[in-house]
Amino acid sequence: MNLGITSEDGKKQGDYLTAPFDPRFPNTNQTKNCYQNYLDYYRCVKTVKANGKDIKVCEWYHRVFKSLCPVSWVSKKASSLLHSFFSTMSMKL
Repeated sequence: MNLGITSEDGKKQGDYLTAPFDPRFPNTNQTKNCYQNYLDYYRCVKTVKANGKDIKVCEWYHRVFKSLCPVSWVSKKASSLLHSFFSTMSMKL
């Protein structure tokens, strides 16, 4: 089974997988799921760096939150906006 996307000339563009179903977030609106995976990724990175290990173990969370969150929220330019958005959102949860 090849899940990679290929261009017109047949070159592989990359492996694209969607985030798996998370029973904690069964509804259509996935904003909270995006938020949780965003937090999990940065918690993982912080913990792994504190232990002096490679952050590759956190890639799964990164891939999932990038898959769930809108592209405009995930772009590097918008990362501070995303952080501030989730900071205010956590007060509402």
